[in-house]
Amino acid sequence: MAHFEKELEKTQLYQGKIFTLTAHRVQLEDGGESRRDVVNHHGGSCVAAVDDKGRILLVRQYRFAAGRELLELPAGKLEPGEDPMEAAARELTEETGCTAGYLTKLTEIIPTPAYCTEHIYVYEAHGLSASGGQHLDRDEFLDVVPVPLEEAVGMVLSGELPDAKTQVGVLLMAAKRGIFPHPEE
Repeated sequence: MAHFEKELEKTQLYQGKIFTLTAHRVQLEDGGESRRDVVNHHGGSCVAAVDDKGRILLVRQYRFAAGRELLELPAGKLEPGEDPMEAAARELTEETGCTAGYLTKLTEIIPTPAYCTEHIYVYEAHGLSASGGQHLDRDEFLDVVPVPLEEAVGMVLSGELPDAKTQVGVLLMAAKRGIFPHPEE
């Protein structure tokens, strides 16, 4: 049997720059009712770009909600109706100063399906070339950190790369290339 919940009522609680918050009254499959609070987000795209030296391009930036600097794949939010592949290409150029000859979709992830509508589209970049430097947003401060792919896999496994989209992108790139770190004994 397929599980379900039926929306009975929806109320917008908050409208922000990046997301809205809504409260939903739902009917459960057993006939009971419950409340679901949902963060509505347009989604985002990220790009796993490996250069000709076998290094994956990560960006280091301070993340206020996490309370620290993180190393992440280049990424950004989608504008309403924006094509995720175009957003990935844009973010790669803006954040790393590189362009891709072409992009291939690796996967789509739903980072927090219990309360958020965000989908993140993960792309692989092929044929990197320099595009004349970064083009960061006014409120964006980050550094490009090329990391050997095998080392990045080790960083995921050790917890040094806690960002989910980055973990997925790094591990998928490693799997595609047959790169797996040797377990410590």
